[in-house]
Amino acid sequence: MAKIIERIKEYFRGPQGRRMTEKAKTMARDPRNKERFQRLMDRMRRHKQPH
Repeated sequence: MAKIIERIKEYFRGPQGRRMTEKAKTMARDPRNKERFQRLMDRMRRHKQPH
């Protein structure tokens, strides 16, 4: 398991991983994406409540 985690860390330290991280940060700042995420979380919270 530790080997997998090390490989993931190595990927994110590389140029492709850094680009992916920056793209995710940019998408997270977008108000439309924030709204979509909030609606998804609201739906998931309602789904988990006991009936």
